[in-house]
Parts: sequence; structure tokens; C-alpha cells
Amino acid sequence: MKKRKIGMALSLVIAAGTLLGACGKANDTANDGGKKEKAFTVAMVTDVGGVDDKSFNQSAWKGLQDYGKENGLSKGKDGFDYLQSTSDADYSTNLNTLARTGYDLVFGIGFLMHNAVDEIAKQQPKNNFAIIDDEVKEPNVTSVLFKEQEAAFLAGVAAALQTKTNKIGFIGGMKIPVIERFQAGFLAGVQAAKPEAKVDVQYSGAFDKAELGQAIASKMYSSGDDVVFHAAGATGNGLFKEASDLKKKDPNKEIWAIGVDQDQSFMGPNVVLTSAMKRVDLAVKDIATKAKEGNFPGGQTTVYGLHEDGVGLAPINSKASNKAAIEKAVKDWTDKIKSGAVKVPGTLKELKTFKAK
Repeated sequence: MKKRKIGMALSLVIAAGTLLGACGKANDTANDGGKKEKAFTVAMVTDVGGVDDKSFNQSAWKGLQDYGKENGLSKGKDGFDYLQSTSDADYSTNLNTLARTGYDLVFGIGFLMHNAVDEIAKQQPKNNFAIIDDEVKEPNVTSVLFKEQEAAFLAGVAAALQTKTNKIGFIGGMKIPVIERFQAGFLAGVQAAKPEAKVDVQYSGAFDKAELGQAIASKMYSSGDDVVFHAAGATGNGLFKEASDLKKKDPNKEIWAIGVDQDQSFMGPNVVLTSAMKRVDLAVKDIATKAKEGNFPGGQTTVYGLHEDGVGLAPINSKASNKAAIEKAVKDWTDKIKSGAVKVPGTLKELKTFKAK
């Protein structure tokens, strides 16, 4: 009888231990489930051009979408998002809103956002920010610049080899350093490929006025310019409209437009010769990924050029009469630039002493 009682007691102890062990495992599982890793969230503020400008802002937004897709995130506060600015007054408010919402990294898209990023970064020192096309010297801000002059140089070579009138146009947005880099590089490319060609340079003073872009393009084409390059954001959309309208009226008229920031061939398959691409999408995705991995380059400036595949030239239109010659020249000059044999001027001052090799 005594042995039987001891046996029953031992059985009860074992059963209780098993039950407690099972409960412990259940609790462990529940606790593990509660520790779901927080996604690294990213957002951006557009400049006045808007997210659908078919150029700079749209390319940046593509970069965020690519980052989100790669990391299984959706649009919204738990993934990636943007706020659109309709005026300069929106920049600081939008940046502050995204920072307070809790995004891990907030991008300010464009040179025009310098003061706003600087202001909000100081107010929100625990938040990380990035600015495209300018430098902000704060430890919680990373700056991104491009060698736009290198892509523009190749566009200038293409324009010079395609023009029949030796008259070429350049439409700039605002007179700021980034657009000066486009202008200097483009003029250098034309000079290198065809010194006798002339370039008519005009500025619209805005990045969101397509009607101004169209008006300038109309005057250029009517004065004999047969290739026109724009570095004017959404203002440049007017260039494509004018070129397409003229081509419809006279299909035999040989006029061309050159796009910017992304491959803008979709803006006019019959009139877009090529585009000086600036891979804002690549840079945005790259910086977001580094930050997610714990390598946020705060207080540093990253520069993307031809060597980093951060800029380049879109495919030449198959209808271009000098397509083969352009492609060969573009490859040759690309190799020279990448090797360091040619340094493309990034300012008008540097352009004055530039000598093509």
C-alpha cells in the first residue's frame, strides 16, 4: 500500500511538471509572436513639381516604391509614403509631419528644400533625414548629389551629332547649382562633338509651369533650333507637347527634344531623341537600404556619377538618322569620363577652360 501511494505521488509530480512545461512553451511562443520586428519605414516630401512630374520627384517616388517592394512593405505609415508640396511654405510642415508620424527616414526632394531640412533636422535631432541635390551639415542628415554634368555632356554629344541646323536649345528651370551643372555639361558636350554648333540657353524660372516650357520651346523651334534639351522638371513637359504638336502638323519636320532625370521617351516616341538620366530612384533606394541596415551616413555627402551608374544616357531613338554615330560617340566619351581622362565641367566658370580631348 505504501509503495502504491508513493507511485501515485510520483505520477502526479511528473504530470504537473509536464503541464507546467507545456504552459511555459505556450507562453514562450506567445512572447515570440509579440516581438515582431518593426519595419524600417521611409517617406519623402516632394518639391512643388509634385510626385507626378514625370521627372525628378516621380523618380524619387519610384525609388521608395522599389525599396518598399524589396522589403515587403505597403504604402502607408507602416511602410513608405510621401507628402506633396504645393508651395515652398509646405516644405517644413510636411517634413515635420512625417518625422512626428514616426518614419525612420524622411527624404526632402530637391535643392529648394535646403532651409526646411536644416530647420526640421535641428528641431528633431532624434530623427534621420536625407536631402537630394544639396548638402545640409547636420549629423542626422545625409546629403545626396549627382554629377548631372556627365549625363548632360552625353546629351550634348547626341544633340550635336543629330542637329542639321547647328542650332540647339537648352531650357533650364531655375538658376541654381544643380541646373548649372546640367547646362555646363550640355554645352561642353556640344562643344566636344561639334564646335561650330550654337546653343540658345533660356530659363523659365520655374519647375512646375509646363506652359512656360512650351512657350520657350515654340520660340526656339521657330528660330531654327532643331534639338532642344530641358532641365526644368515639370516645366519641361511643355517642350514635349510643343515638339509633338509640330510633328503632327508636319510629319516630315525633323525636330527633337531631349528629356531629363528619367527616360522620357514616353513623352513623345516620335520626337524624344534621348534623355539625360539622373538615377534619383537608385540613390533613394540605396540610402534607404543603408539606413535600414544600420549604416545611415549621417553628416556625409554621397555623390553619384557615371562611374556609380548614378547618371547616364537613355537609348537613342531608333528613328534618329545618326543613331549609329551617336551611339559610338556616346560610348567613347563615356569610357573617357569613367576612366578619368575627361573631367566634365560642373560650372560655367569651369566650362570656360574646358578642352575636349
